[in-house]
Amino acid sequence: MRNPAYDILFDPLAIGPLMAKNRFYQVPHCNGGGYRDPSAVAAMRGIKAEGGWGVIFTEQAEIHQTSEITPFIELRLWEDADIPALRRMSEAMKQNGALAGVELAYSGINGPNFYTKEVPLAPTALPIRTFTNDPVQARALDKNDIRNLRRWFVNAAKRTRIAGFDLICLYGAHGFGIFQHFLSRATNQRTDEYGGSLENRARFVNEVIADMKDAVGDSMAITLRVSLDETIGQLGFSNAELREFIEMNKDLPDLWDLAHGTWEDCSGPSRFKEEAAQEALVKGIKSLTAKPVVGVGRFTSPDVMARMIRQGVIDFIGCARPSIADPFLPKKINEGRVEDIRECIGCNICITGDMTMSVSRCTQNPTFMEEWRRGWHPEKIEPKGASESVLVIGSGPAGLEAARALSLRGYEVAVAEARESFGGRVARERLLPGLSAWGRVMDYRLYQIGQRSNVQLYPGSALSVDDVLAFGFQNICIATGSRWRADGVARQHVVPIPADAAMPVFTPDDLMDGKRPTGRVVLFDDDHYYMGGVLAEWLAREGHEVTLITPSAFVSEWTRNTLEQGAIHVRLIEAGVKIVLNTGLASIHAGAVETNCTYTDQRGMVEAESLVMVASRQQTDGLYHALRARQADWAEAGIRSVRLIGDAAAPGPIAWATFAGHRYARELDSGVWTEDWGDSLAFRREVTALS
Repeated sequence: MRNPAYDILFDPLAIGPLMAKNRFYQVPHCNGGGYRDPSAVAAMRGIKAEGGWGVIFTEQAEIHQTSEITPFIELRLWEDADIPALRRMSEAMKQNGALAGVELAYSGINGPNFYTKEVPLAPTALPIRTFTNDPVQARALDKNDIRNLRRWFVNAAKRTRIAGFDLICLYGAHGFGIFQHFLSRATNQRTDEYGGSLENRARFVNEVIADMKDAVGDSMAITLRVSLDETIGQLGFSNAELREFIEMNKDLPDLWDLAHGTWEDCSGPSRFKEEAAQEALVKGIKSLTAKPVVGVGRFTSPDVMARMIRQGVIDFIGCARPSIADPFLPKKINEGRVEDIRECIGCNICITGDMTMSVSRCTQNPTFMEEWRRGWHPEKIEPKGASESVLVIGSGPAGLEAARALSLRGYEVAVAEARESFGGRVARERLLPGLSAWGRVMDYRLYQIGQRSNVQLYPGSALSVDDVLAFGFQNICIATGSRWRADGVARQHVVPIPADAAMPVFTPDDLMDGKRPTGRVVLFDDDHYYMGGVLAEWLAREGHEVTLITPSAFVSEWTRNTLEQGAIHVRLIEAGVKIVLNTGLASIHAGAVETNCTYTDQRGMVEAESLVMVASRQQTDGLYHALRARQADWAEAGIRSVRLIGDAAAPGPIAWATFAGHRYARELDSGVWTEDWGDSLAFRREVTALS
C-alpha cells in the first residue's frame, strides 16, 4: 500500500491541452544511442512507461542540418525519413498512459557541423563552444536566417506530431540551445530588435512558440527548457533575469522546465551536488506564472519529492539520472516498496555514454540500454537453467549483483567473502571524501539478498582450491576483485618504475586500510579517473603538503566525461594541492622523485618523504587459475563451470563490475556464453539499411 504522504505525487495535472497522470516527469536525457540505436533507445524509454512515469521525453533531436554536434550522437529530425525512428520511440513511451515528449534542439554556438560541413549559425558571430574547443566559428544569423530558423522549428513540430508525440520541449538550457543563446548577453551581442534589452532578447523564443502553437498547439503541449542561472557574471543570463523573463512571459509555454545554466552545474555528481541542489534557484518562480513548473536535482527520496510539491516549489519532479537507475521508481513508490528502489548514486557514469559516443551504462541498473539489445528487463529475469547451485566468491559489486540476480532466477546461492564485512571495493571507497552515496551500490544489493531465502552469506571465508572442490557447488563464480599496484605500471610505464626501496610507497588500498604517509607527499596519478583527485584532497585536508603529478593535461582527466573535472581541479586548489601536469615519473629515490616532461623528457626532481602511487590495478585471480589447473577434478566435484568476472577479470569502474555480475547471472545455463566463445554476437545491434 502506498504511503499517504506520497499521494500528492500521483495527483494528475494538466500541461496545456493534455493531462499528465502523475508528477513523475522524466526530463530529456542523453543515452549514447540517438540516431544510431533507435530501437534500443525506444525500448529503454518504453521500460520507463511500464515503470509508471507520467511524462517521458527523448533526448535532444536536432531539427536541421545547419546545426549538429558530431561526434556526439543525438537524435535527428532533419527530414521526413527521420520520422519512423521517432515514431517507434513515441509508441513505446505512450504505453501505460504516459505522455511522450520530444526535445527539439538547434545547437547554434555549440554546433560545429563536422558531419554536414555547413557553416554554423548563432545570434552573434563567435567561436563555437564545444567540449573540445573546436577551431570553428559561427556566422551571425541575419534576418532571413531567423525567418528560416523559425520555419525549421515549425517543420520539426509538424514532424513530431506525425511521429506521435504529445509534448514538445524547446531546448534553451545548459548552454546548448539556441533559445539560451538569444537570451544570454554573453552569446547575444546584437544591436537590432533581437538584442539588447531582455524584451528584445526574448523576441525569438516568443516568435517560435507563437509559430508552433499556430501549427500544432491545439493537439500538443509546448514546454520551454530554460537556464536557471548561467553563473558567469554580469554578461550571463542570471537567476534574477530568468525571473524577470518568466514574469514578462508568464503564459508563453504550457510548462516551464527549469535547469541550471551549465550541464556541469545541473548534473553535478553526488561528490559535489546534494539532492535538490537547485531548490534555492527555483523557489518562488511558481508565483510568477500560472503554468506548471518542473525542476530537477537528482531526486532519490520520495519525502523530498513530496515536500517540493507540497511546499509549492515545483509541480513536477524532474528526473533524468534517477529514472535511469530505477525506471520503476514511480511504481515502487505507488506500491509501497520504497525500500526496493535502486537509488541513483550520482556517479554520472551514465553521462559518459554520451561523452564517449558509446552506449550508456548505469552503475546501479546494469539493464540500462540493454532492454532491446540483450532483452534484459530491470524487474524481470528468466528462471534458472539446468543446474541448481552457484558459489560466488567475493562480495564486491560484481559478486553481490551476481548473487542478487541468480537468486531471482531461482538458484541456490552461497557468497563467500574473505573479509569480515561485505561490499568489496564499494565498502571501502564509500568512506572516501564525497563518495558516501556510492555505498548505495552495496546497500541495495545486500538488502535485496537479505529478502531471499536461497542466498547464504559467509563472511571471513577465504577459500582454497580444495575448499571449492569439496563444497559440491555446480557453478563457481569468482569475483575476487583487484588490488592497486605499487610499482607504477600503468600507461606511462608498462614495466615497473626504477625505485629505491628507501622511498615509502603507498597505494590507494594502503590508505583505505588505514596506513598513512608522512611528511611531504607526491601523488602520481596515471589512472586518470576519480581516485587520484580524491586521495590528493583527502591527504591535503589531513594536513599533508601534497604535490599531484600526472602525465595528463588535466587532473583526473577521464572525469571530463562525468562532468566533474573542473570541480575536482578547483577543490584541489582550495585544499592547497600543488598540481603538476604533462609530467611523468622517471625514477623513484630516497627523499625525492625524478620527473620527466611528457613531451620533451626534460628531467626534474621533486622532494618528498612519501609517494602515493595511483597507477593500475592487478587482478586478484590466483584462485581462478588454480582451479583451472585442477580442471581434471571438476567432474568428480560436481563442478559444471568456473567463471572469472568483474575486477578479477579486468579492473574497471564500478559500473563495469555490476554489469559483469548481472551478465553472469543472466547468461548462466542460457547457452549465450561458453568457454569457447561464440561466433555470433551476444547482443542485437541496429544495422543501417543501404539506400
